Amino acid sequence: MSGRFSEETMTAAMREMAATLDVSPEDAQLLQLTNNAVFALPRAGIVIRIARTHQLLDRVTKVIQLGCWFAEIDAPTIRLARDVEQPIEFEGLVASVWQYVPPHPPALTVEDLGTVLREFHALGTPPFPLPIWDPVGDARRRLADADGISKIDQNFIADWCDRLEPKVAALNKSARRTLIHGDAYVGNLLRESSGRAVLCDFDATCVGPWQVDLAAVAVGEARFGGTGTYSSLVAAYGSDVVQAHSWTLLRHARELKMIAAAAPLLAASPKVAQEFAKRLRTVRDKEHETRWTPFAELAG
Repeated sequence: MSGRFSEETMTAAMREMAATLDVSPEDAQLLQLTNNAVFALPRAGIVIRIARTHQLLDRVTKVIQLGCWFAEIDAPTIRLARDVEQPIEFEGLVASVWQYVPPHPPALTVEDLGTVLREFHALGTPPFPLPIWDPVGDARRRLADADGISKIDQNFIADWCDRLEPKVAALNKSARRTLIHGDAYVGNLLRESSGRAVLCDFDATCVGPWQVDLAAVAVGEARFGGTGTYSSLVAAYGSDVVQAHSWTLLRHARELKMIAAAAPLLAASPKVAQEFAKRLRTVRDKEHETRWTPFAELAG
């Protein structure tokens, strides 16, 4: 299906960006088609991440700044591509370019995630400003870029945002602020040839309560299924966010993110639109145990 952010449009943009970089796109592999269209070009040794929204393009600048800082301090993260002037653009679409990390055994685990997050949270904050954790603002920006969302659904999410906003502000004010990844799960880990596990995807990285990163796994287990994943994270990290007084707020904020993320993509994928409607219904009806399907398995 064609559209502003369809796979067809993103692939065409990737090819033009590859030409700008003077590399061949013939071996390009689409790794992800959710908030970003992520293409690996293994022979060139790069990954091109194209933002699939016009409302969050400032994030591309932020992740490039972070990538430079991570390299300086040897953070447990992937690295920007060498000798590439960033960001790169094509017809209003903006992308960052990263070094390609081929798959390496053993398989990444939630224990790896807990260990990496503990190190990541101890990095301190960079010498440039980062946004404060703001799941409500992110959701509103995605709504502003929505394709194919009904007025009823748009109003429901807007009201949800209004209810959460003062609670998020209060938690930001009272909590100890650290660097947080913002979308911490095993799918955002890679393993280098040295065996070290590293984080990728820094679109949501910000400053805020560190518990946000643990909540991502806890909510993911509740919504996507699995047994023992979160308990393994607790053992590796050394803290249990479900027991925190802020747990209910953190859960609601994570679910808002997991729903609003698809708002700009509804017209490009009927399957994503169907899952989006299901997620909203379960929140409306307070069905906390209803399982969801990851958007990454449906997009296209």
